[in-house]
Amino acid sequence: MSGLFGEYRHKIDAKGRLSLPAALRKGLTEDTQLVVVPNVKTGFLSVYTVEAFEAWQDALFEKKGGYNPGDRMHVMLRTKLNASAMPAKIDAVGRITLVAKQREMASLEKDAVLVGNTDHFEIWDAVRWDEFQSSIDLDELLFS
Repeated sequence: MSGLFGEYRHKIDAKGRLSLPAALRKGLTEDTQLVVVPNVKTGFLSVYTVEAFEAWQDALFEKKGGYNPGDRMHVMLRTKLNASAMPAKIDAVGRITLVAKQREMASLEKDAVLVGNTDHFEIWDAVRWDEFQSSIDLDELLFS
């Protein structure tokens, strides 16, 4: 996945299924394996293809000199990260199912906002997204 942009408001159904907008499904098929990772501190879910997730994970460890399987802390960190990640697939009508534990971590109940973020997309609770949006002044980037 690349070139993902935009904000899309959708509902999560009673079974935890969320329809993906066409713009975020571009290039994905029912065979595409996705990885859903919670951002516990900020309270949203990030969705990557397996390849993009592995690249993201590698980039995280690059900050620590690269993944070292002989370093106990690296092994524990990777284990914890992989344990928090859950696989997801797109069904025949363009939905993914979010597991209950991850929905709970991100306070996702019904109203969700999907946000394209270049190489992945994020799923936010609509109220939390609106609060985040109002707390960020884009002028800091555009006019500084």
